Amino acid sequence: MVRTPLTPKERLRGERLGSLLREARGARSMVEIAASAGISAETLRKIETGRAPTPAFFTVAALAGALGLSMDDLLIRCAEEPDTAVPLAG
Repeated sequence: MVRTPLTPKERLRGERLGSLLREARGARSMVEIAASAGISAETLRKIETGRAPTPAFFTVAALAGALGLSMDDLLIRCAEEPDTAVPLAG
């Protein structure tokens, strides 16, 4: 199966997610956080470095739980920049 290439926005969102996860991890080891989330340290490394910019929802949710982050906070902090975001209808 051939994957569709990521858009620049998707790459940027992945970089933001990786940066946020690294920041939240702080001095804790990748191995510790990955084990707590039930993923491999290599998967966490790929997410943090942007090499896996579109991780599965349940992987992100597990990492958020292991790091004490809310999914709402992740969404807000990884979303598009305010000046390029599409306004909500309503």
